[in-house]
Amino acid sequence: MREEDQTNMPRPIWRHLCVDMQRIFYEQTPWHVEWMGGVLRAIEEVVGRYAEETIFTRFMPPIDASSAPGAWQPYYERWESMTLHALPKEMVEVIPSLRKFIPPARLFDKTTYSPWTSGQLHRVLSQEHVSSVVVSGGETDVCVLGTVLGAIDLGYHVVVLSDAVCSSADATHDAALKLLTDRFAIQLEMMTTEAFLSIAR
Repeated sequence: MREEDQTNMPRPIWRHLCVDMQRIFYEQTPWHVEWMGGVLRAIEEVVGRYAEETIFTRFMPPIDASSAPGAWQPYYERWESMTLHALPKEMVEVIPSLRKFIPPARLFDKTTYSPWTSGQLHRVLSQEHVSSVVVSGGETDVCVLGTVLGAIDLGYHVVVLSDAVCSSADATHDAALKLLTDRFAIQLEMMTTEAFLSIAR
């Protein structure tokens, strides 16, 4: 986190948003993200030290395509095998090595790429006087991007852990990180997990 200019000023209150580190993406499903295993160790390090500050978001598919709203219906017609009607229920759970930290880590379920759509997460963080969010997880160019842009819109200072986010597509992962770094430098910091852990308190 960025140091305060004056030593007598309180440090900002932050939370770690760990995005969609779920079995549905980690295991061999049509939505498998191969890189997820590569960032898991870094995420485990953050969560292990800061479980109380961690909120795991979970992407929750609908029961079936017909119960999804609007343009999500053709999406889930394409991915009918990934609806809750077809999937074993446990596949939406957080990866076991991270799930063991719940509690004190918390869960937040969402049905869209962004966790901010319902307003519930923002209400919770506002009640806790959170001003900064640290983001890890997947996918960089989809749900992580939605999480980051929504947080910026709501006025949060954002830290993206560059070695703790992943995607199933190299090119758009790189493009998303470049976009965030180049266009949102005032509201966002890009740093490695090691760098973050060296200053987090």
